Amino acid sequence: MSASGGTKAIVAALVANLSIAVAKFVAFLFSGSSSMLAESVHSLADSGNQGLLLLGGKKAKREATPQHPFGYGRERYIYAFLVSIVLFSVGGMFAIYEGYEKIKDPHEITAWYWPVGVLIFAIIAEIFSFRMAIKESNQTRGDRSWTEFVRHSKAPELPVVLLEDLGALVGLILALGGVGLALATGNGVWDGIGTLCIGILLIVIAIILAVETKSLLLGESAGLEEVEKIKAALVDGDTVTGIIHMRTLHLGPEELLVAAKVAVQHDDTAVEIANAINAAENRIRDAVPIARVIYLEPDIFNAEAAAAGTNPGKTPGAPAPQDPGAPKDLGH
Repeated sequence: MSASGGTKAIVAALVANLSIAVAKFVAFLFSGSSSMLAESVHSLADSGNQGLLLLGGKKAKREATPQHPFGYGRERYIYAFLVSIVLFSVGGMFAIYEGYEKIKDPHEITAWYWPVGVLIFAIIAEIFSFRMAIKESNQTRGDRSWTEFVRHSKAPELPVVLLEDLGALVGLILALGGVGLALATGNGVWDGIGTLCIGILLIVIAIILAVETKSLLLGESAGLEEVEKIKAALVDGDTVTGIIHMRTLHLGPEELLVAAKVAVQHDDTAVEIANAINAAENRIRDAVPIARVIYLEPDIFNAEAAAAGTNPGKTPGAPAPQDPGAPKDLGH
């Protein structure tokens, strides 16, 4: 996995969650707090999630095969989607079940210092993990807001770790509040309410992750910045005079497919067109290094036919081609 996959952030989160899960479970055994049990399962699920992300990164490195000619880059999307399912089912649904049972049949919390001490320790550990995730994300986030980064990032690992860590911190605060109120009032219902809130929080985060990773699995185009760079690199103004239409597709977080029909002069020779296409491919790769699979189809642009909507070079369903001399504003 490349640096943009956030390996350091994943490993930091894995170490933090494993240590926190053990501490929370010990606190549950001594105190009987349902919040502690829900939080220990939450941390255990998060640890499994980080393992899935690391496994997906490893599997994505496999070389392309005849059966999978575009490689295995989307493995990272698949495992990120599995993370959202695990977070929803194991984390969220279990916490809601535990919260409901605790509210229905509340129990007094004993040995209060165990859950309180463990929660404080867990908050400190999660802050360390969250800071590492923020640091790793800032290397690729650029000037985008955090919402835009989570929604539009093509590498799923860092948004997943960020949301998991954020959910863990908020969940710990909810657990601490539930335990504190239960101790202050002597009513274990508050512990159940805190557990219920943790479950709802985890389900909301799981749904957000599922929606975003589903979009990546379906196939997303390159970002607007990359598209503009590709457009600028395609046209040389000599042989390649314009772009009739273009499509881009992420085969993985760091592998982009580019397919375009480009306009050439009617009197260019086959050798001139072949050389121009090879040069255009090199320019694209220089401008956008992740554009590793490129298919360019030359066509003769006919402005009059395009205006009439009868250009023989136009692909059915594709946008109308542009005048070679006009500014290009094409979909992707």
